[in-house]
Amino acid sequence: MEVMKQLRQRAIRDLVEQRPIRTQQELAAALRERGFRTTQATISRDVAELGLIKAGRSGTQAYAIPPRLREADTSGEDRIRTLLRDMPVEIREAGTMLVLKTLPGSAHPLAAALDRARWAEVVGSLAGDDTVFVAFADRGALGRVRRRLMELGE
Repeated sequence: MEVMKQLRQRAIRDLVEQRPIRTQQELAAALRERGFRTTQATISRDVAELGLIKAGRSGTQAYAIPPRLREADTSGEDRIRTLLRDMPVEIREAGTMLVLKTLPGSAHPLAAALDRARWAEVVGSLAGDDTVFVAFADRGALGRVRRRLMELGE
């Protein structure tokens, strides 16, 4: 998936969780506020690809993330917590990336759990044998995820 599409879809998920968005036009306006310029056709595809549903919220029907996807997010975070507690993970910063060093053969499960958690701040991850590179759009996002990883590992 191209980077801009991934960032846009993460922004959509974030927006839908933060406030009621009833229409694709409202979604387009909210995305513009975040710096995304997109067409109605692209938003329509994103809504379909993300599997968004309409649900009752604040007395109206608004877009929502289906429970099965919300459960996947939670199970991803639970998996990260388990991995961080069960194995040593050294966390280093490199520009707008986190470098997670762990035991040989353990990088893939850690990267998969990060991907499964679908944290909005994470642009993507790449796993080798004992190293995971986690990319962020900016240092602020990196800092938030680093703190969250530290808390989960306690």
